Amino acid sequence: MNRKALKTTFLDTVPVLTGYLFLGAGFGILLGEKTGLGVGWAAIMALTMFAGSGQYLAVSLIADHASLISVAIATFLVNARHIFYGISLLTPYKGAGKKKTYMIFGLTDETYSLVTQNEPPEGMTRHTYCFLVTLFNQIYWIIGCSLGNLMSLLPISFEGVEFVLTALFVTMFVEQWLSHKHHLPAIIGVGSTLLCLLIFGQDIFLIPSMVMIALLLTISRKTGRRQDNV
Repeated sequence: MNRKALKTTFLDTVPVLTGYLFLGAGFGILLGEKTGLGVGWAAIMALTMFAGSGQYLAVSLIADHASLISVAIATFLVNARHIFYGISLLTPYKGAGKKKTYMIFGLTDETYSLVTQNEPPEGMTRHTYCFLVTLFNQIYWIIGCSLGNLMSLLPISFEGVEFVLTALFVTMFVEQWLSHKHHLPAIIGVGSTLLCLLIFGQDIFLIPSMVMIALLLTISRKTGRRQDNV
């Protein structure tokens, strides 16, 4: 691995860097304001959990003194989408050796987007590229969470800061839409989510929408292969 390949990998993660600094800062601020926990706890949670939506949820659960059962169920529901991410990475991550465990732990929406969309630079294997992208992204996240927690000590209002999570997902969606010519997966994702939201309600729509998306994408992929073979 040479410096040029390492630099290219870093540049690929710069969009995540900017997003994670603000998103992580939002979490750090909320953790400090709602629970009173300091920068050490913010860094530890970023290091051991590394889950944006999960950590935001954890702030509310800690503040409400939720039971362990409630924490377990809520965390599973929020992060259930990673099951489907993981299935699609079984082949790309195969043979990654010791790196594989960390790559599985560090899988996030943004990391998934980069490792599935980008090709590794010349002089770097795909496994190394995926590992470094995961590592870089978590470093950004730890820094953002820590800085945000320190910012919570400032005598200013941070009302509405939790909206940064929604803003990041919207930005990612727009970027993916503009960078790809085929928009069927995006349309399936949005359509399935809205339909399940109407049917199941906002409390339990996530898992049904993930299942529907997975089924429809699988069907569309098989249909596309059959047309190519004709």
